[in-house]
Amino acid sequence: TWLGSLLLLVCLLASRSITEEVSEYCSHMIGSGHLQSLQRLIDSQMETSCQITFEFVDQEQLKDPVCYLKKAFLLVQDIMEDTMRFRDNTPNAIAIVQLQELSLRLKSCFTKDYEEHDKACVRTFYETPLQLLEKVKNVFNETKNLLDKDWNIFSKNCNNSFAECSGQGHERQREGSSSPQLQESVFHLLVPSVILVLLAVGGLLFYRRRRRSRQEPQRADSPLEQPEGSPLTQDEDRQVELPV
Repeated sequence: TWLGSLLLLVCLLASRSITEEVSEYCSHMIGSGHLQSLQRLIDSQMETSCQITFEFVDQEQLKDPVCYLKKAFLLVQDIMEDTMRFRDNTPNAIAIVQLQELSLRLKSCFTKDYEEHDKACVRTFYETPLQLLEKVKNVFNETKNLLDKDWNIFSKNCNNSFAECSGQGHERQREGSSSPQLQESVFHLLVPSVILVLLAVGGLLFYRRRRRSRQEPQRADSPLEQPEGSPLTQDEDRQVELPV
């Protein structure tokens, strides 16, 4: 009996120490250096109107800040893997690798929700690389603030929140993905059509003008037509009828 009680006490003390380690681990995981690296990435970007496509959380559907960050954190991992790519061994590439390693360590601070809600509250965004990096920095910054207040905050069950916007997410994704691509396809089809029409109209006008310019000299060189029954034609007829 005393041996069982001793083992139970040891287990309780071990679990408590592990909990304290996890608490300390999650609360101080994201440092100011990580946020500074993200800011340097933002500052080094060239300002451009070119847009890239990526999937991210629709904050209009998912109002809960904790559930929003739980969803955004997983999407940021995919974005850093597939979208945020830089030339190897450059400062930006090294910063991305460090952020990827940080996100892998942070996984232990997040509970996993049902996989059937992986695409819930998500839609396709069309934004510049600068806007994407600002979104990523905001996720890390807000995650740090919440973990500083409560290291266990991301153990919250968000399945109900994800289920509420699962249907709306797919509809908004289809609407959002169609508009920019549709505008681009219409633009590529409309411009050649307009050019062809203008060329055809210009060619027709040029042909008519050239034809008119050719007809005007011919009219100027041709003799005036004499009306029938005029004195001149009558004299000619008489001359023809005279015997030789």
